[in-house]
Amino acid sequence: MQRLDKYDRAVDWLEPLHDIAREETGLDDFGDEHYLEGLKVLLEQYDMDCDLSPMGVMSSKMKMVHVLKRRLLAEQAWKDDPSVLDIPIEKPLVITGLVRTGSTALHYLLGSDPDRQFLPYWLSEHPQPRPPEDTWQDHPDYQQSKGAIDMTYEIDPSLKAIHFMSPDWPEECGHLMAQNFTDDYWEGATRVPHYLEWYKQKSLVETYRRHKKLLQLIGSTQPEMPWLIKYPVHMKHLRSFLEIYPDARVIWTHRDPSNVLSSYASLIAGFRKLNCNAVDHEDIVQEQMESWAAAADRAIEIRSEHDPAQFYDLHFEDFVGDSVAAARRIYDSFGIEWTDRAEIAMREHHADNQQGKHGKHDHSLGVLETSRQAMLDRFANYIEHFGVNIT
Repeated sequence: MQRLDKYDRAVDWLEPLHDIAREETGLDDFGDEHYLEGLKVLLEQYDMDCDLSPMGVMSSKMKMVHVLKRRLLAEQAWKDDPSVLDIPIEKPLVITGLVRTGSTALHYLLGSDPDRQFLPYWLSEHPQPRPPEDTWQDHPDYQQSKGAIDMTYEIDPSLKAIHFMSPDWPEECGHLMAQNFTDDYWEGATRVPHYLEWYKQKSLVETYRRHKKLLQLIGSTQPEMPWLIKYPVHMKHLRSFLEIYPDARVIWTHRDPSNVLSSYASLIAGFRKLNCNAVDHEDIVQEQMESWAAAADRAIEIRSEHDPAQFYDLHFEDFVGDSVAAARRIYDSFGIEWTDRAEIAMREHHADNQQGKHGKHDHSLGVLETSRQAMLDRFANYIEHFGVNIT
């Protein structure tokens, strides 16, 4: 990474970043060039005011090299076994909706179904054919992911209570989408208004095309097992997502947006503290309020163009009231067989992972200038459309 220090401008990192990735993998085929646009916009952003700390600069460089290396390795894997791209991904079960709506707990719960495959954290970071689970802990890529998670919680222990991660537990799709440099990761790490302006107008069809190919690669050792994936960001790009996954079964989670924003601002602030010299909570709230309210309004419109049976609405209070019963209603709604194996596994998971197991996430609207009413006003269309309970 030290070779990048000689450049005064981040835009001049473009070729050196590729060179580092080539040298560390011994590969040179990055695949199609759709990723370059996002990478260039991101480098332009870094030449503007991002307020990155020295650790944040290093972290950003490492992330970009990691993404480029994963592109190289994925392209090689598809060359080694092109037949994986013929594996169908039919009717994936997809969790999306606003952030901080209980979707992670739902993801972990449904992921305990032994007859459905999910995306483990370490394989989301290091896509490859899923090895036998009893070999995971000795795998260098697993160890690398575990080390990164451990370091994050060591730097800021409070993040574990906000968003628990484990290398072998279900993870969101962000790492896969980042391979095209089109993901919310970048705004979570620091303030990137120039990048966001480009990102929010960008069609993500090519991103989801690659996303699907990566799922085919990861699931190639269990090609018959149906998929469970989760990412609130899929709601932001619902049209592009459904173009690639037209038969997806979409679980849309709902919660009082004022609670959502307070919690999410706290989460982003925690991650930005790892990378930035200063963090402005109010700026985060304003930025994210507009981003997610606009996304919800767009998604409502797009959803109206599709079969209502393709969607299931899960409200937060219904999920926390009886999580396993909520899971069964989801399965019933989509015509998925509810088995004894699934119920036993989910009840065991629920018993072992009660709310607050990893600490209490303390967030409060009282410390924000943006009023709760202002948040509710901005999400008024969403609240009315879905009959969201305001608590």
